[in-house]
Amino acid sequence: MKQISGKEFIRILTRNGWQLARVNGSHHILTKSGHRERIVIPVHGNQPLKLGLLKNQMKVAGISEADL
Repeated sequence: MKQISGKEFIRILTRNGWQLARVNGSHHILTKSGHRERIVIPVHGNQPLKLGLLKNQMKVAGISEADL
């Protein structure tokens, strides 16, 4: 699986209808109308997200590896 940074992942999520609700420190919280879930993405410069976190957030967002 391709590793991407938090900034890149947020760009992908916004293209898929997720909206930035707020920022709490280095954590960006995204929501989508019609979904109860929210996605929290840590943004620490251009450091890549850990694979477990990335896979879980992709599952919640309903996007596949091909969308990356």
